Amino acid sequence: MSPPLLTLLLFSLLLTSPTSTSAWKKEEFRDCNQTPFCKRARTRTPHSIPSLSVSSLFLSDGAISARLLPSQPLESPSDAPSPTPRALILRLSVYTPGALRLEIDEDYSDPTAPSHRRFRVPDVLLPDIDDRHKLYLPRVSSDSAGVTSFYLPYGFEAVVHHDPFQIQVRRASNKEPILSFNSHGLFDFEQLRTNKSDGEEWEERFRSHTDTRPRGPQSISFDVSFHGADFVYGIPEHASTSLALRPTRGPGIDFSEPYRLFNLDVFEFLHDSPFGLYGSIPFMLSHGTKSSSGFFWLNAAEMQIDVLAPGWDDPANPSPNRIDTLWMAEAGVVDAFFFVGPETKDVVGQYLSLTGTPIMPQHFAVGYHQCRWNYRDEEDVDTVDAGFDSHDIPYDVLWLDIEHTDGKRYFTWDKTLFPDPVGMQKKLAAKGRHMVTIVDPHMKRDDSYWLHKEATEKGYYVKDSSGRDFDGWCWPGSSSYPDMLNPEIREWWSEKFSFENYKGSTPSLFTWNDMNEPSVFNGPELTMPRDAVHYGDVEHRELHNAYGYYFHMASSEGLVKRGERKDRPFVLSRAFFAGTQRYGAIWTGDNSADWDHLKVSVPMILTLGLTGMTFSGADVGGFFGNPEPELLVRWYQLGAFYPFFRGHAHLDTKRREPWLFGERNTALIREAVHVRYSLLPYFYTLFREASTSGLPIMRPLWLEFPQDKETFNNGEAFMVGPALLAQGVYQAGEKSVSVYLPGTESWYYLRNGAAYKGGVSHKMEVFEDSIPSFQKAGTIIPRKDRFRRSSTQMVNDPYTLVIALNSSNSAEGELYLDDGKSFEYEEGAFMHRRFVFSDNKLVSTNKARINVGKKKFSSECVIERVIILGLSANAKKAVIEPGNIEVDIELGPLSLRPGSSPVALTIRKPNVHVADDWTIRIL
Repeated sequence: MSPPLLTLLLFSLLLTSPTSTSAWKKEEFRDCNQTPFCKRARTRTPHSIPSLSVSSLFLSDGAISARLLPSQPLESPSDAPSPTPRALILRLSVYTPGALRLEIDEDYSDPTAPSHRRFRVPDVLLPDIDDRHKLYLPRVSSDSAGVTSFYLPYGFEAVVHHDPFQIQVRRASNKEPILSFNSHGLFDFEQLRTNKSDGEEWEERFRSHTDTRPRGPQSISFDVSFHGADFVYGIPEHASTSLALRPTRGPGIDFSEPYRLFNLDVFEFLHDSPFGLYGSIPFMLSHGTKSSSGFFWLNAAEMQIDVLAPGWDDPANPSPNRIDTLWMAEAGVVDAFFFVGPETKDVVGQYLSLTGTPIMPQHFAVGYHQCRWNYRDEEDVDTVDAGFDSHDIPYDVLWLDIEHTDGKRYFTWDKTLFPDPVGMQKKLAAKGRHMVTIVDPHMKRDDSYWLHKEATEKGYYVKDSSGRDFDGWCWPGSSSYPDMLNPEIREWWSEKFSFENYKGSTPSLFTWNDMNEPSVFNGPELTMPRDAVHYGDVEHRELHNAYGYYFHMASSEGLVKRGERKDRPFVLSRAFFAGTQRYGAIWTGDNSADWDHLKVSVPMILTLGLTGMTFSGADVGGFFGNPEPELLVRWYQLGAFYPFFRGHAHLDTKRREPWLFGERNTALIREAVHVRYSLLPYFYTLFREASTSGLPIMRPLWLEFPQDKETFNNGEAFMVGPALLAQGVYQAGEKSVSVYLPGTESWYYLRNGAAYKGGVSHKMEVFEDSIPSFQKAGTIIPRKDRFRRSSTQMVNDPYTLVIALNSSNSAEGELYLDDGKSFEYEEGAFMHRRFVFSDNKLVSTNKARINVGKKKFSSECVIERVIILGLSANAKKAVIEPGNIEVDIELGPLSLRPGSSPVALTIRKPNVHVADDWTIRIL
C-alpha cells in the first residue's frame, strides 16, 4: 500500500474509532531541548550576551520613546545567529490604574530592515486603551549617571538605566524595588532578516514535520524579577498540584521543563506537569507579606517561562524575597505591562482594566450542566431529562457533542437521530431548561456542505505555506479552518448562528467551541503548522495561542446578533488567551476519572480565576475513564463550588447519570447539586462582582487573607467569594482531613452551624454527605432553599439570609438581581441590596446608585427566613420596621431539606420584600 493510502486509512480509523484516542504521550510534543529558541535562551548566563544602551530618549504623545543600541559586544553563544544588529525602538507609557507599558520593536525606518513587520496581537486590549495612558511629564527626570525616572500612581516610580539597559519599578518613598526587567542582562531580540548567514539552516524538524521558517529566527527572551515575593502564580494553563509556581531551574532542581504556553489538544493530560495545555495567558502575579505585583506579556506565539530558584545566578549568595523569571517567546514583539498593586486584588484589577472584566452570564448558566459525548438521539435526550425530574435533581442545560451533527458538519443535525431539534429544545425550554450544541473550527472539506463551499468561494480559510487552503485532519476527516484573525471572516462566522442559517436552532440553544487550539490530528504536535499563513501575511506561529480566542469571540458575537443584541450569550471554549473572559466560559479539558485529577482541578481553576478566567470549571467525574462511585460523589460535592458546574464523559465510558450508582449515591449527588442551587443567589452576586471588579469567584485563601503565610501555597482549600471556604476530599476512604481556617475570626461549619476558631488547622471528621465547608464570621449569604427543576423556575421563590456573626456581633453581605438574561442591567435594570447586621439590627439598603440608567427592574420576592449563627440564645423575638411587626425567633434547621434538625436561631417568615429598605431589630 502506498504511503498516502496508508496515511488515509490510518486517519480514517482514527476518525471512526473513538477508542483510538489515547493518553498523553510525551513523544508527541516538543520539550525545550527540541525547541531551538528555548534551548538557546536557556543556555545563556547572566550578562553573557551583547548588552543594549538607551539612546535618543525623548518625550512624545504622552510617552517616553528611545532607541536601543548595541553596547560593547560580548561573546555570543556559538549556536546563536550573529547578523549585524540594528537599533530597536523602545516606548514606555503609564496607564491608569497602576500599569507601566513597555514596547520594544524593530526600527522599520532602517533601510536594512525587512519589509515584513512583526506581529502585534490585535483586539485583546480594550478599545479605549489608547485613551487611558498618561505620563506624569512634569516629574520626569534624568541624571548624569544615565538614569531616567518618572512617577507612577500610588507612590511608585519607574527607573530606566541607560547603559546597560534595564528597567526597575520601585517605591518612590524608600526606593524599594518591586519589579525589574533585564536586571540580569538576559534580554535578547532576534531581529528579522531577509537572507540566511553562510551555512545557517532556518528549517526546524520535529518527528515527520518540517517547519520552513521562511523568516528565520525571531525569538525574544528576557528576565523579569519580582522583588518582595514569597511566591509567584499564574501563566495558565498547566496541571499542577501546587498553587504557586514551582522553580524550574536553579539549586536543588535537577531537571525540569519550563512552563510552556502553547495551546495544545492533549488527551488525558498528566496531573502534575509544566507542559502546555489548551489555553495560554502570559500573566504572572507575585505575592508576599510586603507587596504584590504582576507582569503581562501580550504575545500569542509559543512561550516558555522559567521560574528560577534562589541562587540560580550565584549559589553562594541567593537573594532573599526575590523571584527571578526568564520569559522566552518564538516570535512577536515586546508589549509588556508591569502592575504595581500594591495588593493582589489591585494587581488583578489592573490587568483586567486592560483586557476586560469577565462577561456577565445568563442566570441559567450558573446552574448545573449535564453533558456526554454523546447523547444518542432525541429519545435519549428525553430519557435523561426525565431522569433528573424523577430523581428530584435540578439541572439547567443538556449538551450534545459532535455525534448530533450530519457527518461532523457543524450547524447541522443528524436527521435520523434528531429529526425534530426544534421540538426537542422546546420540551426542555418548557421546564426552564436549555441546550448546548458543539461548533468546532474544522470545516469538513465536502463540496456538498454549504458552509465549506461558501468559505472556499470567499477565500476565508487559513492558507498553507504554499498559499493553498490549509487541509488538515480532524473529526470530519479532511478539514479546513476559517481564518479568524480577519475581522471580516469573524463577522461572516457570527452570521452562521442566526435562526435562518442554523436550521433547527431556537433561542434556548447555546454554543460549545471545542478543538479550537486549533487541533489538527496530522499536524505537528496535533496542531496547525507554524508556517501556515493568516490574514495580513501573519504566520501561524505568531498568533497560535490566540486562534481559539478569535474563534470564541466570533461565536459569542454570533449569539449576541442572533438575539438582536438583547440577550447575553453563553459560549464555552476549550482554547483561551488573555481577554477570553469577555466572551464566555472555559473548562480545564480532557481530565481523567481519578483522585489526582480531582485534586489538581482546584489549583487549576484558582489559577484561571487569578488571570481573569472567572467562569471556569473541570469536568465533574473526569472525562476519561469510569469513576468509582465514591470518587464521583466527592467530585459532585467539590464541583458544586466550581464557578462552572458540568458533568461530562467520553464516548467510551459507562453511562454515569447521577441515578445510576445506587439509591444512596443518588441521594448524595442530589444533596451536592441542591447545595449549588441553594447558593445560586450568592454565586450570581459574585458573578456581578467579577463583571465589574474582575475579582474571581473561586479564590485562593491568600486573596482574602494576604498576610497569612499559611495560605500562600494552599491549593486544596479555597474561598468562594469572601464568605465561604471549601476543602475537598481527595482520597478514597478518607476518614478525616486537616482544614486550615485563616484569620482571627471564627468559621461556622455549614453542616451543623458549629463555630471553629480561625488561625489554626482543624482535624475534621469526613462525612459521606458533604465536604468540609464553612461560612466566615462577619458575612451574610443569600440563599434560595426551595428546589425546582431548573434555576429558571426558582425566580420567584423566597430567599433565606444566613448571618454569621463575628466577635463584634456584626456581619454584612450583598444580593444582586436582574432579569438573568438581557443586557438591560447595563442600563440600570438591576437590584443590588446591601445587608448589614450590627447592634442587634439587620438593615437592608440599596447599594445601587440612584437613577443609574433608563431601565428599571423589580422583584416581588420576599425573605422567608433569617438564620443567625453566633447569636445569643436569649433572643426570643424581632421587630420589623417599618410596620412595627413582631415575629418570633426560634431554633430552626440550617436547610429546608428533609431530615434537617433545628440547630440555629431563626426568624421565620419575616416576609420583608427583597426590593425594599427595612430593618429587623432583635429583642
